[in-house]
Amino acid sequence: MLASIGILELSSIAAGYSVQDTVVKAAMVEILIARTICPGKYIVVIGGKTEAVKTALKAGENASLGFLADKLLIPNVDKRVIPALSGCSELPENYNKALGIIETFSASSIIRAADSAIKAANVDLYKIHIAMAIGGKGYLLLCGDTGSVEAAVNAGVECIREEGMLLNKLVIFGVTKDLFKEYI
Repeated sequence: MLASIGILELSSIAAGYSVQDTVVKAAMVEILIARTICPGKYIVVIGGKTEAVKTALKAGENASLGFLADKLLIPNVDKRVIPALSGCSELPENYNKALGIIETFSASSIIRAADSAIKAANVDLYKIHIAMAIGGKGYLLLCGDTGSVEAAVNAGVECIREEGMLLNKLVIFGVTKDLFKEYI
């Protein structure tokens, strides 16, 4: 089980490959995501013990050659973040009660918002989408009863409010399965 995740977002694809290589050589971490993202960036998401992730992030930052666009460490990451990032989450049974959506201007900020949201309320985190084919933005989908979804969305928004990365937030009540058709 991963204790922490670290994220390095680079404005250069070539630098991204170099940083990916550097972080795995610097500490005992696992590459969770490493790929190009819109608009022409590269993201590296790593997981492992907190100290190892810190060491790898520092090494990656040093190897970024000025192309580091964003860096984030989430210690004690909620275990539900990783499946939602990788697209391995199943549609929860309570999907039709309420759907919460948070949309951000960056990949890193949506991951931080997701972690805060699901730690704040009893909800199911269904999906975290980062930057692919959406202009570098990120969004999340979470389900649950109305009060819990509202609390989770508010907590996720609050943790990124000062960064100025929030684009939109919304809670939809009584959703249909058609809203998830793309994913199931």
